[in-house]
Amino acid sequence: MSYEAVGTLFAVYPTTQVSDKFRKREFVLEIQDGNYTQHVKFQTVQDKCEVLDRYSKGEGVKVLFNLRGRMGTTRNGEEVCFTNLDAWRIERADSNGRQDSNDNFGDDDIPF
Repeated sequence: MSYEAVGTLFAVYPTTQVSDKFRKREFVLEIQDGNYTQHVKFQTVQDKCEVLDRYSKGEGVKVLFNLRGRMGTTRNGEEVCFTNLDAWRIERADSNGRQDSNDNFGDDDIPF
């Protein structure tokens, strides 16, 4: 399932090597929600991590993403649910979500 969010790029973090075969890069989008500001964390994975180098803090962007979740177990044996917002496309946009240019991660990455 694909979703989109429009906001201002609030933070971009360094790429993290999670394992020998998996790396991710997180970023935060500041989204205006009526009278409240929301800060939402997304991630890119593998070869998509470098796409974020093209953007700067404070830029308006539209993020297309998939909602991912899985169950896991803590060290104490408690069951927990992990949720990730996996970005698969980023576009420059103004505050109204109008597209300027885009960085599509590739046709083979589109979930449909």
